[in-house]
Amino acid sequence: PAAPAAPAAAAPAPAPVLPFPEGAKIAFVVLQRVVQESADGKQASAKVQALQQKKVAELNERQKSVQALQERLDKSGAVMSEAARTDLQKQVERGQVDLQRATQDAQQEVQELQQQLQEEFQRRIAPIIEQVGKERGLYYIFNGPDSGLVWADASLDITADVVKRFDQVNKAAAPKPPGQ
Repeated sequence: PAAPAAPAAAAPAPAPVLPFPEGAKIAFVVLQRVVQESADGKQASAKVQALQQKKVAELNERQKSVQALQERLDKSGAVMSEAARTDLQKQVERGQVDLQRATQDAQQEVQELQQQLQEEFQRRIAPIIEQVGKERGLYYIFNGPDSGLVWADASLDITADVVKRFDQVNKAAAPKPPGQ
């Protein structure tokens, strides 16, 4: 007897591109893969990462300042005047509150950038998906893992076509450097 076939799962990992079934009217695209694999998606991810790294560096500097104040209080607080110790304690508390607020602000700024880039991506990818769907004569295109899709024939995955077309359209729309 033949060995049982492994169960197919809708996974975000790139699968080998299979020939699209002739006459198929339904397909799926994995938008997360389009983001990960397209030049535009990689650029957007790099922007988010750069902002995250910048914010982490800024927050680390603030953290060091608060830690230095706390260490000064811990080491010298017992020999300070009451007024000086109270003032230093207030500085530590203010620094901790400022750090907490700065952390929240940084998280919000990163989330806003992610949302802005995601909205821009959705606006730009929709006509590409529509174009690929019309060219293939499709009635429906699902976003693989986000649609509730629990299994699909891997040959119905048009993600590679969408990435290729998205990169072509964006490359054609990119401004040319002077002198070209």
